[in-house]
Amino acid sequence: MYLPTQFEGDRAQAAALIQQYPFASLISADDAGLPFITHLPLHLQAEGQDSRGEAPFSLLGHVARGNPHWRYLVARPQAVVTFLGAHAYLSPQVYPDLARVPTWNYLAVHCTVQAQLIEEPGAKDRLLKKLIADHEPAYAEQWRGLGEAYAQKMMAGIVAFELQVTGMQCKLKLNQHRPEAFSAMREIYANGNENEQALARWMDRLGMHAAHSLSQEP
Repeated sequence: MYLPTQFEGDRAQAAALIQQYPFASLISADDAGLPFITHLPLHLQAEGQDSRGEAPFSLLGHVARGNPHWRYLVARPQAVVTFLGAHAYLSPQVYPDLARVPTWNYLAVHCTVQAQLIEEPGAKDRLLKKLIADHEPAYAEQWRGLGEAYAQKMMAGIVAFELQVTGMQCKLKLNQHRPEAFSAMREIYANGNENEQALARWMDRLGMHAAHSLSQEP
């Protein structure tokens, strides 16, 4: 994606966004060479250590067996995953002068990934339990109580996979290059809807009350 330097987030911010907004778009090429997109929740996993001393990121998820997407991942393992966080309109009324135009602020992460299917029943079960822990930990007891036969039947109906993250971009577009509007922008967002309030919290997280250097409009 287009990523001006002033909007570029770091690895920790990307991880925080993925965990806060785990509902992703998985994008692959289908057999005709066109984009094929599946919308699904993914679990962020960081294990081991790479040459930089960081734990590599991977994304765990699954699709229905009837969804052809898993076949595309087998044929062409490289894919793209996108996460869209909070986003909202920004009125030009936040600026002290009138020669301004509206914009849209948003938080997003794009990952380039390499896919590998998870077919071993025990590994697939562990993947499902990680997703359960992300969204409804209390459901784990109910899942265990459904019985082995039922669990195996349910797992047979899905195809699980691990997506190794080989590249990542994090975009935090909050008009960092227009510090003269920070105070008014934050006030509007803090008193707005759920998305706007989330952007106000990210403004605080980034310390956008501090002075920033100006740069060109993206």
